Amino acid sequence: MAKPALGLIETRGMVPAVEATDCALKAANVALLGFRTAGSGLISISLTGDVAAVRAATEAGAAAAARLGEVVSVEVLS
Repeated sequence: MAKPALGLIETRGMVPAVEATDCALKAANVALLGFRTAGSGLISISLTGDVAAVRAATEAGAAAAARLGEVVSVEVLS
């Protein structure tokens, strides 16, 4: 069994967050754990799956979000 990982993409605004989520879920075999909002329009997206899939999904999602707005951070925890 592959090692599980947690991927986080943090954006400023809902539109880049939705675009990041859509692209990430289509890019690799990952599952959406949910969204979290914070002040100043920050939105954090949580993804789970095996390490390689989460890395691919977060990279694709962050690239898509950057075309529409600001990506604050991208992190993969394994």
